[in-house]
Amino acid sequence: MNKAKTEARVDGKSFIRSALAAEQEVLAVQLKLSSKSITHDGVMGEVNEQHFIQILRKYLPMRYAIDQGIVIDSNGATSDHIDIIVFDHQYTPTLLDQHAHRFIPAEAVYCVLEVKPTINKTYLEYAGEKAKSVRELERTSVPIRHAGGEFPPKALFPIVAGIVAPDIDWADGMAGDPFSTNLKALVTISALDCGLALSDRSFDTFDGSLTLSPRGHSLAFFLFRLLQRLQSLGTVPAIDWNRYANVIGAAGG
Repeated sequence: MNKAKTEARVDGKSFIRSALAAEQEVLAVQLKLSSKSITHDGVMGEVNEQHFIQILRKYLPMRYAIDQGIVIDSNGATSDHIDIIVFDHQYTPTLLDQHAHRFIPAEAVYCVLEVKPTINKTYLEYAGEKAKSVRELERTSVPIRHAGGEFPPKALFPIVAGIVAPDIDWADGMAGDPFSTNLKALVTISALDCGLALSDRSFDTFDGSLTLSPRGHSLAFFLFRLLQRLQSLGTVPAIDWNRYANVIGAAGG
């Protein structure tokens, strides 16, 4: 007898919870194998980034591209290297792609995530600095022509930023004061909106206050809450390509 089919028939909600919990267990095993079998820290970090990228690609709709890269604006200013970028690739090309290296126009970015081995004060601050390097870039927005006329330039939405990791250092996890105190210390363009510690919980501040997932279901809660947030942002602004062209023209004779 198919146990999954039986559970789905008897208690559909329990079936969904247990199936998604199993997905989290698979990711946890992959990350544990990485930590136990890869002796080079840099390589282990890259492998873990790919594990998180793959799970995001699996659950986010195809309208969202997910990859690593550097964000660039029309002035040529660039961000730090970002572990995970959720961006538009339907209307916005990436620039100067070379194997795993690419520049992603700032206007295309929905979300940036930092991948770390654990969550603690140091890594929260580090992720905040990475977020700042993206959010301080200039973004353009131009009117959009349509059959009936023209839509005005789309207002720029705040870029979502967060951190994901297998573990968290604080004994009481995200439910304790040390985590919330250090998270609140990150303000303005360094603030982190969401995060995931696979062994503990996920968090977000999408509703204006700190929301925590149940233990054991941090991955699914993180994914669904992030997806809802991305949906609320709508489409990225129409990029002003003339601003990028002017950089080239300024050097012309």
